[in-house]
Amino acid sequence: MAVRLNEDKQVVEMIREGLKKKDGYCPCRIPKTPENKCMCKEFRDQIADPAYEGYCHCMLYYKSLK
Repeated sequence: MAVRLNEDKQVVEMIREGLKKKDGYCPCRIPKTPENKCMCKEFRDQIADPAYEGYCHCMLYYKSLK
């Protein structure tokens, strides 16, 4: 298992700018709750799932099974 950044540098730049504006909270989510602090709870749960492979909600991170 490996977690990496999206290969699309424009997506990474856009999401990182959004994270800065929202003090580290997911720019794709409205509420500023602990669950939405990057790396969000949703993606941490997906990482814990041994069968999950894919992007986080905002497309910043990708979990691969390899």
